[in-house]
Amino acid sequence: MKILYGVQGTGNGHLSRARAMARHLANTSAEVTWLFSGRPREQFFDMEAFGDFEVRQGFSFSVKAGKVNYVKTAFTNNPIRFVSEVMSLNVEDYDVILTDFEPVTAWAGKIRKKPVISLGHQPAFRFDIPIVGDDLLARTIMQYFSPASIHIGLHWHHFDCDILPPIIHLETEDDLPVEKNKVLVYLPFEDYTLLPGIFKQMSDHEFYVYHPEHKQAADIENVHVRPLSVDGFQRDLRSASAVVCNAGFELPSECIYLGKKLLVKPVKKQMEQMSNAEALEQLKLGRQMHVLDVNIIREWLEASQEAGAIQYPDVAKELVGWVMAGEWQDVVPLRNSLWAQVAI
Repeated sequence: MKILYGVQGTGNGHLSRARAMARHLANTSAEVTWLFSGRPREQFFDMEAFGDFEVRQGFSFSVKAGKVNYVKTAFTNNPIRFVSEVMSLNVEDYDVILTDFEPVTAWAGKIRKKPVISLGHQPAFRFDIPIVGDDLLARTIMQYFSPASIHIGLHWHHFDCDILPPIIHLETEDDLPVEKNKVLVYLPFEDYTLLPGIFKQMSDHEFYVYHPEHKQAADIENVHVRPLSVDGFQRDLRSASAVVCNAGFELPSECIYLGKKLLVKPVKKQMEQMSNAEALEQLKLGRQMHVLDVNIIREWLEASQEAGAIQYPDVAKELVGWVMAGEWQDVVPLRNSLWAQVAI
């Protein structure tokens, strides 16, 4: 089977899911071409799992100081180039196209009437899940950004819908001891210059702060600035007792799986993140804050742990088996099997 796999590169959560899928696809007879869009090639890191991958510009969203800037988003994207990328992408030789919210591969498959499977968190918004900040623009983006003929949504709970548990991908399996006062911070959509000053005020905790703008490691009192690194990040995640992050999907999923105390700050005007934050609170898996506030963070740190770990199965492994089997229209047996394996 020849597979074209498109991955949205704007956030690292899509990449983490792709790494989990790549590990299991490598154990099959599938020939996989990986295509990433949303950021320049030089900004991708630790990409060995994807071999000789391709990169397109695609579409991406402009976020500044924790808020989506739709005006800047409109001006920084190039619709003419996007159409050219779609029309020039040769998909004829592929049996199926997988897309994790990646628009170039999805639209190329749709136009040429190839089977396109949308796999990730975004397809879950087609079902009756907690949704906040819904409007016409958000719905339009969800529906048309990465079109597909088959939709496989992932979420922390099934909500009595045909969605699957999250894909958990931890690069290291080291059984590291958890440090009680260690907090991992990953706020890529916030102003990185403000973060050390905020967390320095809570000197009874050690904060390990990762951000795309941090190019080298630095220790500023109790704040430990770190550049992006898959291995370093995963080690700090495993040894931390708590995590402060934006309200994406993949990192909170890993926190839930590992039983980490979780505080999220959703990106303003971003329906997916606002909805994720609401779902976390409804499921009692974490808390949310709408502004970076020292008092909120301190109060959350002093509060007791909200929830224990949820043991999700190896969703990527079973998904790869499902894709290879070719029975793409029937997701119910896969759904039932995976949720039956979830242990709380």
